[in-house]
Amino acid sequence: MPWPTYGFAPERTRAVQLPLRPPYRVVWRYQAGSLIEFPPSIGFDRLFFSTNKGTFAAISEKTGKYAWKYRAHRCVAASPAIGPHAHGTVYEAFLNRPPCNAQNGGHGVDGEVIAFSVGHGKIHWRHRIGPSESSPLLVEDRLYVGDWNGDVWAFDANHGDVVWHRHIAHAAIKGALAYAGGHLFVGAYDGHVYCISKSGKVLWRGSAQPRLFGGSDFYSTPAVAYGRVYIGSTDGKVYAFGTADGHRLWSHSTGGYVYASPAVWRRRVLVGSYSGKFSAFDAGTGEPDWTFRAGGPISGSAVVVGNVVYFATLHEKHLKNGRTYALDARTGKQLWTYPDGKYTPVVAARGKLFLIGYGVVYGMVEKR
Repeated sequence: MPWPTYGFAPERTRAVQLPLRPPYRVVWRYQAGSLIEFPPSIGFDRLFFSTNKGTFAAISEKTGKYAWKYRAHRCVAASPAIGPHAHGTVYEAFLNRPPCNAQNGGHGVDGEVIAFSVGHGKIHWRHRIGPSESSPLLVEDRLYVGDWNGDVWAFDANHGDVVWHRHIAHAAIKGALAYAGGHLFVGAYDGHVYCISKSGKVLWRGSAQPRLFGGSDFYSTPAVAYGRVYIGSTDGKVYAFGTADGHRLWSHSTGGYVYASPAVWRRRVLVGSYSGKFSAFDAGTGEPDWTFRAGGPISGSAVVVGNVVYFATLHEKHLKNGRTYALDARTGKQLWTYPDGKYTPVVAARGKLFLIGYGVVYGMVEKR
């Protein structure tokens, strides 16, 4: 499958080697009707994604025409995962019912995980959990999801049976889990990053640096590479922890919140910040390699396609929404921009780039 999960691979490194390079031209547009905060996953010749208003959609990769929709009547802030089970299944995590700013622990606040048939959207199974904006992680026949209650769930991907359920953190888990070397990794809103065995045992807990004022919450989904866990924090820093023991190896300030999840490519950690700076850090030392100053705050996660890194700004002057940037990942040189964007910039398949605007998905090909 071209792009089966959030961050492209279970390690969530967000980098794919495809020979795509800007500039691009638009060949179709899909009007989603409301904000698309988290990117589509791609498989079975379709894009699957949710809007913030709770519509889960499958659209054609070739034409952008919708194949089916499911209206969850729940808030959504996660990407789906696609797997081969039952001739094609797509899994999505859902938050509470509106209002979407309902606080954790409120009366009747819950979430759900649903497994759909990729063909017609038939529901294979569903399970009630805490509100979840944790993009599901599929590893073989196990599906892993975190929730606002600080719990991690492991489901049988085929039938939806609970394999295990553990209370991991005394705060919300909002990011997705990553997987590498037989272990699971996730950050939480208690300032800690956790390593968990596939049986649900906490193996270690890494900590953000202490602060005199404010907190260090991990909304970012970790990326795992080179024996390290890379993750952004609301304290404005990007962190690297050792995968073996959770030892904090380095941290580097960006000057603003880092809600974004890092992309990891060729010994570089690429991530944006609310300060408007997009930076490439040396994966080994944490020293900045290059920095690019965008025209607005960056909240969404970067993606590398070939040797080009893409990110989007939340808003900019003279634009209703944000802007999507394409930079040379080696040097930080700007190669191209597009006047729409908000959170996640792009996903890609062979010969095609899909750019995610505020409430629009654009199907693009290279200009010839």
